[in-house]
Amino acid sequence: MNNSFPVGAAVRRLDVPRDDSTGLIAGHARSHSKVKVLALALALFGPAVQAAGLVPPQGYYAGIEKLKTGPSDYTCEAVPKPYTDKLQFRSKYEGSDKARATLNKASEKAFRDSTASITTLERGVSKQVMQYMRDGRPRQLDCTLEWLGTWARADALMSTDYNHTGKSMRKWALGSLSSSWLHLKFSNSKPLAAHQQEAELIEKWFARLADQVVKDWSDLPLEKINNHSYWAAWSVMASAVATDRRDLFDWSIKEYRVAANQVDAQGFLPNELKRKQRALAYHNYALPPLAMIASFAQANGVDVRPENNGALKRLGDRVLSGVEDPSPFKNKNGEKQDMHDLKIDSKYAWLEPWCSLYRCSADALEKKHDMQPFKSFRLGGDLTRVYDPQAEQKK
Repeated sequence: MNNSFPVGAAVRRLDVPRDDSTGLIAGHARSHSKVKVLALALALFGPAVQAAGLVPPQGYYAGIEKLKTGPSDYTCEAVPKPYTDKLQFRSKYEGSDKARATLNKASEKAFRDSTASITTLERGVSKQVMQYMRDGRPRQLDCTLEWLGTWARADALMSTDYNHTGKSMRKWALGSLSSSWLHLKFSNSKPLAAHQQEAELIEKWFARLADQVVKDWSDLPLEKINNHSYWAAWSVMASAVATDRRDLFDWSIKEYRVAANQVDAQGFLPNELKRKQRALAYHNYALPPLAMIASFAQANGVDVRPENNGALKRLGDRVLSGVEDPSPFKNKNGEKQDMHDLKIDSKYAWLEPWCSLYRCSADALEKKHDMQPFKSFRLGGDLTRVYDPQAEQKK
């Protein structure tokens, strides 16, 4: 729903003592007129007076960067075939021990091949939305609507015949697509105003996917809750705001709190320490969904930063110090850390929301500025444009 209130605004329900015999506010003989005023407000503005709709952080309201109307060679690629088969995929760690830290190249190729249409959709929609928000060409928007609409009509990715890798693909895809969609839904340029029917179709599909993701990832034993659950919670948060579903928002916040309470006093995640040589990389991988959830919670008047004595800040600090000196991770689990993934700038996209929630150190800010812009299709595209739109001017 389009919300006319300021970002993060919340209207509190009026809980006031009343006289049992009259039903009027106790101690205020002349308050009947106030009750009439409140009743009139409710009649005029409906539910919006009682509860503001869910909103994203302020940066999602940005308009089209620079409208281009000249000739263009833009072409919309063919829609990837909607994936409606069972969600049974091989894991890239197939054959590995419980640590799930050793890559199996053959099974990784099988995984990439079998999930190619899903990943093409994720990356394609993210790219199309970024292009549209930059150029504002109608064909770019039409392409996104065609891709998403085709998959929505096919009720893709909804199979209940799945394994762990399959349900993981479902939540990754939902997070990618719904978070990209937020740029279109909330932009001050209102690109979806003339496409309400198609938007409704797509958002209903997001809602169905989110309901299934909640089923997929609910009620897991604590020892099984790790970065996968965090990414599931992020996908549900993005969908909650895209569809204005408070129940989905509440589920995501609940899962965030579980995650925050897994962070120990030193900033480690015990279930990610089990990943042996990839423990540091997986601590870093746990941060993007958690930082995004915290940022979206903040936009809706829910401050989760104090959870477990500032767990998210502690986790981020632990990862940043670990990148400089990974020895504490080796001391924890006895394994020298694989730093390959940690040399890729985009893996630190979480710095954008994280540094909007906390006062980042000078070193963290320098690292962030050196790596910008951060673009992550699993987080909806260009996060620097959302959280630090003036970044280019700072360079």
